[in-house]
Amino acid sequence: MMKRKIYNRMLQWKQTKDGSTALLIEGARRIGKSYIAVEFARNEYDSYILIDFSKAPARVKNWFDEYLEDVDILLQNIQLHYKTRLTPRKSLIIFDEVQKCPRAREAIKALVEDHRFDYIETGSLISIRKNVMDIVIPSEEDSIEMYPMDFEEFLWAMGNDMMAEYIDKQFEAKKPMGDFHREAMRLFRQYLIVGGMPQAVDEYVKSKDFDRVDAVKRQILRLYRNDIKKYGGGATSKISALFESIPGQLQKGEKKFRLSELDTDARMRDYDEAFFWLNDACLANICYNTTAPNVGLQLNEERTTLKCYFCDTGLLISMAFDARGIVSHEVYQKLMFEKLEINEGMLIENIVAQMLRAAGHKLFFYSSYDKNDAANRMEIDFLIQKKRVTSRHNISPVEVKSGTNYTLTSIKKCIGKFGQYLSTPYVIHTKDMNEKDGIVYIPIYMTPFL
Repeated sequence: MMKRKIYNRMLQWKQTKDGSTALLIEGARRIGKSYIAVEFARNEYDSYILIDFSKAPARVKNWFDEYLEDVDILLQNIQLHYKTRLTPRKSLIIFDEVQKCPRAREAIKALVEDHRFDYIETGSLISIRKNVMDIVIPSEEDSIEMYPMDFEEFLWAMGNDMMAEYIDKQFEAKKPMGDFHREAMRLFRQYLIVGGMPQAVDEYVKSKDFDRVDAVKRQILRLYRNDIKKYGGGATSKISALFESIPGQLQKGEKKFRLSELDTDARMRDYDEAFFWLNDACLANICYNTTAPNVGLQLNEERTTLKCYFCDTGLLISMAFDARGIVSHEVYQKLMFEKLEINEGMLIENIVAQMLRAAGHKLFFYSSYDKNDAANRMEIDFLIQKKRVTSRHNISPVEVKSGTNYTLTSIKKCIGKFGQYLSTPYVIHTKDMNEKDGIVYIPIYMTPFL
């Protein structure tokens, strides 16, 4: 079994909700939603039924129309069709790819009220208009977002649990890794290149062959491009343009997304739907500017200024260097040993965004430009909020540094101006842990613990 952190959240749902809600697992395609749902069913229930709506026959889908008001017949038919006997309060039904049968999702209200069995739904593109147009979205639904594997999960997959535990221990104690920093960075370089898509990680664990890993990643990218064509609707061309432009946008020193690169006359309001689609499909991690780094980041959100990161850095590498259908082994080796002449900052910032999202953080940055006062000109890569909001000291400014020589002009300005309101400032870099002048410097592989 490939160990995933989401499993504990699913277990918490089962134990606390006791069938009073269904659990919806949302996320991009190929990140392991079906896999983890089935593993959970096998381990935590006496029996289960998996209804994969991408493969289910029409008659199964029709039952959710015909028998929505007769739960007894609906459940009877499901058990007979799948040749599985279910036991009240000891069995689970999985609605896999539930977006392909919206009426099944609507049926959750009646099924939860019936209270015989537990229900888990998995899906991508859950909120796309045509998937919710004709249904009442059930309030009896808890949702969890699932993301690509973070570095800790990657270490588990590699069989390196002890290193994962040691990194966690040192982060909590705010102590350097010492002799093990170099080894942790070597493992992190592997994670950076492979990425967090479970199929790619599994292939790397089995073969250690970057060419084979790249082939897996390119297949996933083809799937995503086909999804855009199939489900993008009237915004398909804009979605595709945004999707393909992400590597080029990140390559620039200025990370804010510039629509003018696509169309000199483009306006953010014209691309709202396209950005929403990419975000909903979990193909991009959108980071919005906030006008003040205080308790209400979302209250101060400025949606016309944003950064757009790719969902998975491993996929980003395959996409960015895919000029002739495959990224060569030579390119991967140079990436591994930091010998490739590229702006590596784009990869480092992208993977930090990826790991922060996986850790449950919404993505915000702070950008201030004052032509009259240099003290007010600053840009903070990320602002993260404490798990428990208090009246003050909730927000940590985070700067990401890919090189070994860097300045901290912006974060020092931020501390000087907003210090009385801020929680711990962090610098994420490639060196070992350190603390100086109230700033905590953490190695990039500790990001999942923020």
